[in-house]
Amino acid sequence: MKTDNKDLKKNRVIEKAGSILLEISRVLLGGVFVFSGFVKAIDPLGSTYKFDDYFRAFSGIFESFTAISFPLAIFLSTLELIIGLNLIFKVHIRITNIAALLFMLVMTLLTLFIALKKNLVTDCGCFGDALVISNWATFYKNLVLIALVALLLIYQNRTIPYFTKKIQHVALILFAVIGVGLSVYCYRHLPLIDFRPYKLGVNIANAMAVPEDAPSDVYETTFIYEKDGLQKVFTLENYPKGDSTWKFVDQKSILVTEGFKAPIHNFSIVDAQYNDITESVIYDSGSTYLLVMYDLEKTSQKGAIKAEQKYQEALLNGTKFYALTASSDDDIQNFKEKTGVSYPFCKTDPITLKTIIRANPGLVLIKNGTITGKWNWRNY
Repeated sequence: MKTDNKDLKKNRVIEKAGSILLEISRVLLGGVFVFSGFVKAIDPLGSTYKFDDYFRAFSGIFESFTAISFPLAIFLSTLELIIGLNLIFKVHIRITNIAALLFMLVMTLLTLFIALKKNLVTDCGCFGDALVISNWATFYKNLVLIALVALLLIYQNRTIPYFTKKIQHVALILFAVIGVGLSVYCYRHLPLIDFRPYKLGVNIANAMAVPEDAPSDVYETTFIYEKDGLQKVFTLENYPKGDSTWKFVDQKSILVTEGFKAPIHNFSIVDAQYNDITESVIYDSGSTYLLVMYDLEKTSQKGAIKAEQKYQEALLNGTKFYALTASSDDDIQNFKEKTGVSYPFCKTDPITLKTIIRANPGLVLIKNGTITGKWNWRNY
């Protein structure tokens, strides 16, 4: 009798521990999905650029898919939010578990592929700019998440819903509205949270500084020489220097260890006369407006014309004003003729411009080299 009681207590402890593990797995998995969906939803243009990177990396027919990158970005973030919130609030448990498994299987295979291809895409973008991790780290993370999903699927009958079916239907619609609404709001304005290096309060000059003792990139260089029709690979230590019997064929340098990289490492401004005015902007003790328009063909002409008023105000106040773009001189001239704007244009790298502000156009105010204001064209 005592043995039976002990076994009964043991089984209860095991069952209780299993239930706790199941709850932890559900909330943890749901939290990861919510976090991933949220950081994408508040930066829909960032997710759009990542989709563009994927489609261009796969090339061929995939490049034409860049036309739907924006709706795909909103769909992906909304889907992740729905799955995550469903898991946390126990909404439509069975179909949510299946959706989570299918989602993770697709993402894991994709991550494995780009990890094996190495330079195809530098990072998968699963957590946007909030948390950048390597492709291999993402792959291993996905394996853990698949294990959690599998656990939830196996024991899903133990999960008791919080709400009735009717309330679950309403919750599902509400989660979808939240996801889409959040993305649309941040697209029309700016991301609620700025995870990029050009956030408010950042001093650009300080963010570009490299410490004297900072480690540099370490490369391994190999040389290919040919002799008597045979090619051989040499290193810097043993290549046939001075031996005329060997003919040089090729040289390769591979990055072995990445050195220190400043948060802002590719910021430059070149004016219409091709003068680099970067330092005069970031070290100016006064105020400077930077109107960011990375691609004039995609720029809102309404927003560009609206900025003309800010430019005229800047002239009266003695504030510097530059429009930054990566478009060609011809495109700049055509754009000025179409819109009638008179502010000066300068050239900056397109990726840098996309990173500075998620708007086209977007206005940035710099005071004494520090970013003090950022506005979508709808808000300036």
